[in-house]
Amino acid sequence: MNLDNLIAVSGLPGLFRMAANRSNGLIVEDLDSGKRRFVSARKHQFTPLGSIAIFTDDGDSVELANVFRNMRDQFEDRPPVEPTAKSEELFDYFSDILPNYDPERVYPGDVKKVIKWFISLKENGLLTETDEEE
Repeated sequence: MNLDNLIAVSGLPGLFRMAANRSNGLIVEDLDSGKRRFVSARKHQFTPLGSIAIFTDDGDSVELANVFRNMRDQFEDRPPVEPTAKSEELFDYFSDILPNYDPERVYPGDVKKVIKWFISLKENGLLTETDEEE
């Protein structure tokens, strides 16, 4: 699973693929609709999914790709809860996926985003194994 060209844009829902780079922003492609648009760097922040990690209770962190891999591996036995579920249900599911996450530094909004992103990537067929994973 390659998360290098996938980004989250502050203030915009969903995930995007970086199509082109300009000096004053990015041209991004929406994963769901496939539409391209310019997003100004003055108004928005860009976060590559490959740089996101989840805090663990041992003071370290786990890359988002590893969390998605765990979610994909447990999808048949334990499908993700709805992102609109209560906090207790979200954390119960997340503790099955990542047992050593830090409950003091991982908030319900973080878990909701991870679940939404996972569902979006799965629907778009972007959660396939790469050669290095095999």
